[in-house]
Amino acid sequence: MRWHDVGMVVLVVSGAPLVWRTARHAVHGRFATDIVATLAILTAIVLRQPLAGLVIVAMQSGGELLERYAARRASRALDELEDASPHIAHRAAGDVVEDVAADEIQIGDELVVRPGELVPVDGVVESGTSWIDASRLTGESLPVDVEPGAKLMSGSVNGARPLRVRATARALESQYAKIVDLVRSAQASKAPLQRLADRYAIWFTPLTLLICGLTFALARDWTRVLAVLVVATPCPLILATPVAIVGGISHAARHRIIVRHGGAMETLSRVTVAVFDKTGTLTIGRPAVSRVVTAKEWSEPAVLRLAAAVEQGSGHLLARSIVSAAERVNGGIPSAAAVTEVPGRGVTGVVAGHAVAVGARSFVREQDEAHEAPLREFEQQRGSEALRAFVLVDGKPAGAIEFADEIRPNIGPTFERMRRTGVHRMLLLSGDHPAYVNSVAAAVGIEGARGNLLPVDKVEVVAQLRRAGECVLMVGDGVNDAPALSTADVGVALAAHGRGLASESADVILLEDDIASVAEAVEIGHKTIRVARQSIMVGLGLSSVAMVFAAYGMIAPVMGAALQEAIDVAVILNALRTSR
Repeated sequence: MRWHDVGMVVLVVSGAPLVWRTARHAVHGRFATDIVATLAILTAIVLRQPLAGLVIVAMQSGGELLERYAARRASRALDELEDASPHIAHRAAGDVVEDVAADEIQIGDELVVRPGELVPVDGVVESGTSWIDASRLTGESLPVDVEPGAKLMSGSVNGARPLRVRATARALESQYAKIVDLVRSAQASKAPLQRLADRYAIWFTPLTLLICGLTFALARDWTRVLAVLVVATPCPLILATPVAIVGGISHAARHRIIVRHGGAMETLSRVTVAVFDKTGTLTIGRPAVSRVVTAKEWSEPAVLRLAAAVEQGSGHLLARSIVSAAERVNGGIPSAAAVTEVPGRGVTGVVAGHAVAVGARSFVREQDEAHEAPLREFEQQRGSEALRAFVLVDGKPAGAIEFADEIRPNIGPTFERMRRTGVHRMLLLSGDHPAYVNSVAAAVGIEGARGNLLPVDKVEVVAQLRRAGECVLMVGDGVNDAPALSTADVGVALAAHGRGLASESADVILLEDDIASVAEAVEIGHKTIRVARQSIMVGLGLSSVAMVFAAYGMIAPVMGAALQEAIDVAVILNALRTSR
């Protein structure tokens, strides 16, 4: 068998899948960059010119491989979420406690939730006191003290002591399951992104077919038609975007920004509205001492030192914040004797001969109710929404320690960089108290803020913005942000806090715990798509000129294939600038 015949067999075998896929897409009304390439392959087969056809097959297949390399991996978001959901519950029947699957829990069952465990279903505390970390669900950074009668959401974490909880919903109807459904529906409803190359193919493909028709009408020469198709094969369209995007993804990775697929890189260049979660995103995500209010005879360092002395053995989040603040202010912390802790409420002890009590207002009031008025006076010095630990020394109010989530540095310059790229609006969405959310928004220069939002509320806000024609970027870090990250045009997760579901639901993952990386990602997206467009326009311009020469019979099909290769090299070299 001659090499010509071998080439024809290889062309038919390798070109058939490309032709079949193009035909299938055309039946469904999808016309993209591969139409001209398919026509060139078919014409090469009919005219028995395997070399020209094989060059087209190689270029088409190479471009697809590059796109797959840059494409999104199969998302594990739902698997990650369901794996992290509560699977085991401890059901109580009198003094007997048995482990059962969370799916078996029925409304009215009494459950035991041990320290450090996830609450398996929505419920109400029957007995016990503790503190609950609900930040994964609500975004609220500070722990919440709970006692009998308090409502709990599945997926929140019990902190200090065992709780007896009465189930008020089954697992499939609880808050955690609702988040799973939100992520699933958000991903299913997200319209596929029209590729940059396909947007240029809308006008270039008809132009090519018009020139082919005129060539045959005037010259009656199918070889010239093949030459036109070969030089017009949109290799610049096939190659320029994926090469530029792969370079842009590599560039971003060097800045510890993981862009999961090429569509995200394209979308980053079109963002008009940026939506931010508060806790762990614009703030550090950990409660810190923000202010110490003291009685006249006490100083702030002294109150902090005594409070930290009795708190240093506690595992409560606020206790650790008090100890850290005291160490910064005082250096060393004295030891305490006779320390007694009531988990979730407060702690008492003796420090240098002084009886010290630190805790919630109700706790310290129990130590000596005669000092209710001074406690109320401390409380009124800041709005009632502030979280405080009150300090008694020798039975008398010495001060109150206030806590807040610390705002990240460099937010102002980050927002300014984003505005220069075309992001005209910033929004803050949070599950935290509205007054505190508004104060954070004012501090960072955000014009719109909403608090007390559940995950479904964030999804609705993002969806409304998209329906209004905005290209929405959502930045978050927790499970509660995952549905909104999936709903947004491009979701960005800060992986330093939001590993697991938030990262898997996001299109872009920031490995550095730095909000400035958001602006960096948007800028890289703009540069990447700008270079891709340049490469496309240069490549299509050269191909258009070559089509004219081919139509006049000045370029043979094989020569056209070689010329197309030269154009491809120029396009690739230009597109590779994105990696620098």
